[in-house]
Amino acid sequence: MTAPLYMTPPNTPAVRAEIRAGRLGAIVTPAQGNKLEEGWTWCGDNGVFQKREQGGAYPGDDAFLAWLDKLKPFQETCLFVVAPDVPKNAFKTALRSYEMLQRIRDKGYPAALAGQDFTEFCNWWSWDDFDCLFIGGSTEWKLSDAAASLAQDARANGKHVHAGRVNSGIRAAHFRDLADSYDGTTMAIAPDKNLGKVIGWRNAALYDSPMFHHDVEYDPHDGGYDLKNWTWKDAPPPPRPQRRTLHVPGQTDLLDAYDDESVPRQQLTLV
Repeated sequence: MTAPLYMTPPNTPAVRAEIRAGRLGAIVTPAQGNKLEEGWTWCGDNGVFQKREQGGAYPGDDAFLAWLDKLKPFQETCLFVVAPDVPKNAFKTALRSYEMLQRIRDKGYPAALAGQDFTEFCNWWSWDDFDCLFIGGSTEWKLSDAAASLAQDARANGKHVHAGRVNSGIRAAHFRDLADSYDGTTMAIAPDKNLGKVIGWRNAALYDSPMFHHDVEYDPHDGGYDLKNWTWKDAPPPPRPQRRTLHVPGQTDLLDAYDDESVPRQQLTLV
């Protein structure tokens, strides 16, 4: 049994130790600032989708390629580099990525095309144009039968498949047999806090844990596990709405009432 490799920013000593051990991979962007180490399995993202504080912001084509030149010493262990894309739009992504896919390959890196909504209807690309299919797009498309079919076709054509925005055990289970690697903001926002959770997803996939079968409840038997890392049932309830008082104008011309503080007001309590 194998498990997709979770790619994470190498942002803390504990995370870097897991990358060195091969239990995680590294994902880096031009704006991120994290350093690679020899022997790490890694991938390069363009940063188009991410917020700037999470290592996002695409620097432009020439600057992006210059950044890849600096990573030449680590080229042999690179899984893929994502060409610039247009989130949730397959046709604009094909136009935006097409030239850059070849330019990335010319630098000696495997190139990834970001799959977006309606990629299954876009005939502006072929399997020979890239080395990795990156499953992006909206959540609805990412989890659709169309995206799953594309992933299966990509693997049948010898392509690496990567899934973005995998931030839960349920989504990790969805992509276990569809993707070779995945990433998400789980490790970008609170890496040390969520490290055990992500390693748990890997172990569950490796050992075919019942976590990956929604009709079976995971039971650790010895009580030695934090079940919050394994099930969504223990999520805290949403906060109850707070009582507050609203002031509304009396029965008068609202335009005049806006500037007239003498207008009587009623109190209305909402729950």
